[in-house]
Amino acid sequence: MDRWQNKVAVVTGASSGIGASIVEKLVKAGLVVVGLARRVELCDNIKNRLDSEQQARLRFKYCDVGDNKSVGEAFEHICKIYGGVDVLVNNAGCARGGLLANMDVKDIQAVVNTNVMGVVYCTQAAVKSMKDREFNGHIFHINSVLGHSVVRTEIGAANIYPATKYAVTAMTDVLRHELNIMKTKIKITSISPGLVNTEIVNDKVKEFNQERILQPDDIAEGILYALGTPPHVQVQELTIRPVGELF
Repeated sequence: MDRWQNKVAVVTGASSGIGASIVEKLVKAGLVVVGLARRVELCDNIKNRLDSEQQARLRFKYCDVGDNKSVGEAFEHICKIYGGVDVLVNNAGCARGGLLANMDVKDIQAVVNTNVMGVVYCTQAAVKSMKDREFNGHIFHINSVLGHSVVRTEIGAANIYPATKYAVTAMTDVLRHELNIMKTKIKITSISPGLVNTEIVNDKVKEFNQERILQPDDIAEGILYALGTPPHVQVQELTIRPVGELF
């Protein structure tokens, strides 16, 4: 991890869950971290777990990743203050209840805007920063096992959510190819967790799977693993499941 010391990492969806764990792990690994979130008021909880030197390398900024203008303003600020983006973690994501066949289309659009377009907006901004500085950075997409296989239950199949994660799987491979065409050595990695103990999972599911569920730190460790590989090694897809997962 020596080559990443004091490099700038941007983490979306940084206020809680997987995003908060990734922010904390990256700061402790020696990076300068800018956490983007809509609920920035929650971010003091992360800072309070760090020592003063680590706190000095951590900042939070409001950003709605589903809004291209908001993303543009956030990345413009980061590039102006910190010089550029070296690592991007596209973690922000959302899900809504209901059946795809009859749920409110506004809920569907909200999930698509965050899970798909948010990844597009942030990735474009990060690639531009890396290309402009001729820096071979690393882009991460926090995907899902549902981006590789649709799980069916008695109450449905997670409506539009798997479709957005399938899009992330496809975008990872498309971007890997495009970054080669652009003659860069920017890495791109999709990390696909199984069930994780976060706000997005309802309490009944957590209770039923209490011995078959990952913690946010487990996913953050996957980021550190892929980030720590040599420059010639690219981990394109990393699937992380709890032992005994039923699907």
